[in-house]
Amino acid sequence: MTKSYGEGDAFPDFSMETPDGGTVTKADLAGKKAVIFFYPKDNTPGCTTEAKDFTALKPEFDKAGVALLGVSKDSARKHQNFIAKHDLTVDLATDAEEGGLSDELGVWAEKKMYGKTFMGMVRTTYLLGEDGTILRTWPKVKVKGHAEEVLEAARSA
Repeated sequence: MTKSYGEGDAFPDFSMETPDGGTVTKADLAGKKAVIFFYPKDNTPGCTTEAKDFTALKPEFDKAGVALLGVSKDSARKHQNFIAKHDLTVDLATDAEEGGLSDELGVWAEKKMYGKTFMGMVRTTYLLGEDGTILRTWPKVKVKGHAEEVLEAARSA
């Protein structure tokens, strides 16, 4: 049973693999605001647009002191290819196949497409405060204009 995480809740602890073979943890983000965006799959149209939009605005997020982290269940190798193919500068991480952060948050969920039911990542973004609490959540994200909206929220938080 997944706990429901909302605004004001502490974001759960995590440790995920990065494309370079390292790890990123919640502690790595402590002391600064952070945006963690969950997306379904590398190199798909919506996910590519979202990652490119966050990459384009990364200098603005940096100026605002906000870390960016994109998360999917794709392997580190797939992330490396995704980064290289699209010149991405946002940090990416690989969530565990089973029982990972996306499972705990409830963003790895049952989806339906073309009459088929399957498990998949529900595109969701979290804005965390410097203390690791959730300041804002965007569930079921529509990609167009999303990175700009998150930047504005991060600046005013």
